[in-house]
Amino acid sequence: MAYFPPEWAPQDWIWIGFPHDPVEWPGFLEPAQAQIAAFASAVAASGQPVRLIVRDAANAARAAALIGPGVTLEQRRYGDVWLRDTGPLVLTGEGGRRYAQRFGFNGWGGQFEMEGDQEIGVELAASADLDCRTADWILEGGAIDGDGTGLVVTTEQCLLHPNRNPSLTRGEIETRLARDLGFERVLWLGEGLINDHTDGHVDNLARFVAPGVLALPRATGEDDPNAAIYADAKARALAFGLDVREIPSPGRVETDGRIEPASYMNFAITSRLVVVPTYGTPHDEAGVAAVAALFPDRETIGLRADAVLAGGGSFHCASQQMPSA
Repeated sequence: MAYFPPEWAPQDWIWIGFPHDPVEWPGFLEPAQAQIAAFASAVAASGQPVRLIVRDAANAARAAALIGPGVTLEQRRYGDVWLRDTGPLVLTGEGGRRYAQRFGFNGWGGQFEMEGDQEIGVELAASADLDCRTADWILEGGAIDGDGTGLVVTTEQCLLHPNRNPSLTRGEIETRLARDLGFERVLWLGEGLINDHTDGHVDNLARFVAPGVLALPRATGEDDPNAAIYADAKARALAFGLDVREIPSPGRVETDGRIEPASYMNFAITSRLVVVPTYGTPHDEAGVAAVAALFPDRETIGLRADAVLAGGGSFHCASQQMPSA
């Protein structure tokens, strides 16, 4: 039976994607690069190896000027930086041997198809000397989150969206989650955050922080645009029998009148450090402190990620861990 380790399990290293496309980050590319470099450098400074994936020589030179010690640059062909979705999901199989599980990828339902995103997962798996298996359906890593006991949380908005697997029923998707990732129980949440480019990835809404313990945002301010979404997620999680821990949301975050899917839930868990994205709102300090309380065995820091968010994601989206054997 396949075992999908939870993110808090020991890691050998973490892959992080480095922004390179000015079309994806119009006016925000350089600050996005600096924020991703700060994320990579912080993880490396904690003592965990980091493999920062760069697109070309110019990209490598820019990254080299920004990173600290302990970050290794790997030049590879990729489009988007969201390695949570395009990178390999690493599982443990029979005899404790690790292997990579890949899925079909269609640019988040045909919205953002970029050269190299179909291949980067296989390339990273090969670089780690992992056997690579490919399933017969479409799934992105940010659409699921597991607690290490065979339980997974996801959203109906994403996994049941007709732009992913229109021929599969809910039951058939559950069967495939069990077959390909070892998940025997599924908590279905409803909608993801408003204006999330991924059609409601769960890693921007709900994260397991221990077996049976689910962290969720709590609305901040009377104008929090996602208040109803948070309340619905909490009701479903409690009805499922989970222990719910609430994190204050960043509140209403807008760019030129457009609501941004800003979330402290897109934190990255590494072996010694938890990195929480912040957005320059008055709620950043409380958000980071609430996440820190969930990880007493690790240091927790907040790093600015507003420029990264301009490209559609944050630190968890841009990274993929290599679990230890």
